[in-house]
Amino acid sequence: MIEVLVVDDDFRVAEINAKYVEKVPGFRVAARAHNAAQALAAVAREPVDLVLLDHYLPDQTGLELVHRMRELGHGADIIMITAAGDVETVRAAMRLGALHYLVKPFTFAALRTRLDSYAALRRTVDRVGGRGVAGQEQVDRIFGALRTTPTPSSSPGLPSGHSEPTTDLICAVLHQADHPLSAHEVAAETGLSRSTAQRYLRHLEQAGRLRLSLKYGDTGRPEHRYAWVTP
Repeated sequence: MIEVLVVDDDFRVAEINAKYVEKVPGFRVAARAHNAAQALAAVAREPVDLVLLDHYLPDQTGLELVHRMRELGHGADIIMITAAGDVETVRAAMRLGALHYLVKPFTFAALRTRLDSYAALRRTVDRVGGRGVAGQEQVDRIFGALRTTPTPSSSPGLPSGHSEPTTDLICAVLHQADHPLSAHEVAAETGLSRSTAQRYLRHLEQAGRLRLSLKYGDTGRPEHRYAWVTP
């Protein structure tokens, strides 16, 4: 069983997330915590494999908690589940090694795809780990295991060459924008190249997660602009 610590300052949300986790085969909720101090106490009592972590906690931010956990030698994996959709928080979570980033509100299907991909990652690492040294093929298999797979209630899976963290980063930029953005503007906000931003934006628009509009300038050639589609 994969032991999970659910961390959220809202007791009701923590309970909902815990019930979601218990519905996924192979996962068990080891503990719940509603602030950073409780979370640290929980991992000190009993090591856990995975932390579902809110960013907005009353005594520390979720990312500060991850820093502290690493300082104390706790190596649990992290999936962020938070209302924090700003790009800087998403970037910081990526730098700290968060495996997935779910922006509230989300569906059970969305969480399950992340948990299933995490379970697949652990299985892949266990298989490759028996060989001692991983070649490129094995490394590619490990990283590929984190790609989420589509479910009937979730968005389509990512095409080849697309990564979940980059998709989450672009979604965060569009989610917090108060007006449609061009590929150039998204590239500037995320630090990606314009061509990479355009490729992801096109996929997200085709998947129905973004709305495309055209802005005509003096040149007569319309500029493609993208806006977040609220579910």
